Amino acid sequence: MDLEQLGKRVRAGGAERYHAANAARGKLFARERIARLVDEGSFVEDGLFANVYGGRPPGSEPLADGLAADGVVTGSGTVDGRPVCLMANDSTVKAGSWGARTVEKIIRIIEKAYGAGVPMIYLVDSAGARITDQVDLFPGRRGAGKIFWNQVRASGSIPQVCALFGPSAAGGAYIPAFCDVVAMVDGNASMYLGSDRMVEMVTGERTTLEAMGGARVHCAESGVGHFLCADEDEALDVVRRYLSFLPANWQGSPPRAEPVAAPSTVDLSGLVPASERQAFDMRKYVRGLLDEGTFFEIQALWAREVTIGFGRLHGEVVGVVANNSMFKGGVLFVDSADKATRFVQLCDAFNVPLLFLSDVPGFMVGTAVEKQGIIRHGAKMITAIAEATVPKICVVVRKAYGAGLYAMAGPGFEPDATIALPTAKIAVMGAEAAVNAVYANKIAALADDDARVEFVAARREEYERDIDIVRLASELVVDAIVEPDELRDELIRRYAAAQAKDRHFARRRHGVTPV
Repeated sequence: MDLEQLGKRVRAGGAERYHAANAARGKLFARERIARLVDEGSFVEDGLFANVYGGRPPGSEPLADGLAADGVVTGSGTVDGRPVCLMANDSTVKAGSWGARTVEKIIRIIEKAYGAGVPMIYLVDSAGARITDQVDLFPGRRGAGKIFWNQVRASGSIPQVCALFGPSAAGGAYIPAFCDVVAMVDGNASMYLGSDRMVEMVTGERTTLEAMGGARVHCAESGVGHFLCADEDEALDVVRRYLSFLPANWQGSPPRAEPVAAPSTVDLSGLVPASERQAFDMRKYVRGLLDEGTFFEIQALWAREVTIGFGRLHGEVVGVVANNSMFKGGVLFVDSADKATRFVQLCDAFNVPLLFLSDVPGFMVGTAVEKQGIIRHGAKMITAIAEATVPKICVVVRKAYGAGLYAMAGPGFEPDATIALPTAKIAVMGAEAAVNAVYANKIAALADDDARVEFVAARREEYERDIDIVRLASELVVDAIVEPDELRDELIRRYAAAQAKDRHFARRRHGVTPV
């Protein structure tokens, strides 16, 4: 047997018509995706000849069933000089579906990444399991479930990032779900547990894969997707950028970069309106505070009342959690609490210091959110804040009301510092709501309009004096009051001082997460 020729046939993937069909949809060949992602010449492949006989006896015609590499390419390489492991479904081979050897290859490469302590990259484009091979690939100890078991074990130990170029169907949809982040190509990528045909058969609902599980649905509505990408090169760039902010594993430190000044065009003092009723875009504030061009927003389209992402302060990586009053007034809802919770856990797992920028009226109230479980979702967020032991600093930019203060790492949650801007207010609730709550009956009893306005104004003034930020500083509720143009330097100094902090939290194996 000519091994060189056989290897060449395997590397060619499936039939030419499948390559052409993918190209017509703007999809790259799996091996081309790998070549564009990893450093040139660094990729080392494992399992090239997997299932080369298609289950027939040795000596049979190789690849007679067209199962090149059994539909998945696995191996290791480097990205920007740093070692990684990766897998890439080959959708020209049985639509990237899984056979027994496919599953084994994926299991082995995750185990290799976990054992070596290097990031694991998933380049997904798969129609799911081959039903004809279900006994071999599905139920056993080294069946498909072992993929997810390994992903869960690796979670928080090594970075796991997924770029989704096509479908990720049925049980296979859990590969992206167990990753830290998922980049999805608009128009081609999809995730779903049951196909549109199956949904109609089971529920009677008529839908399409795009409407049910397309990239935009998952990036803007379900929150399972994190980045909506225009094309495959953008998705690969997301993978590269994401890894640039993280260490190889949980025992390392985030990679440092050369310091870059903050953008000179952003006036932090002028960004925050005097009236707390007036919205402003906290993302502009974040970009004006961090090293220029370094803010990497995550889940920009979902639960937008909270902004999260990585950035750099004087070259050092930080994770940002910020309220954004441009969306729903910055109030915390079920989805935004979940979004912040997971990001805080991600940063804490990989030693990324946390920066909280607070402008929060609190958690949403009302029948709808109570039925959705706002209390338990809020409890999960507050649990994540409490358990995070990385350096964390709370900056009250404009307001921190009610349990929103707790959710943004307020003083009771042992931040390394609580910093207030001169515009900051910290209270159980805003002045208007407080006066109405305490004096509702008396206000209603005042028949004269002028008397009522005068009474309310006087009570509001009393309330504002009670929560005066200088008073709170005198009571050591806040550690410092800092002018906006001095905040960046203050943060740089404080994070440097907190680098060696003790990261023990509690005597236990793990907590019981609120449901």
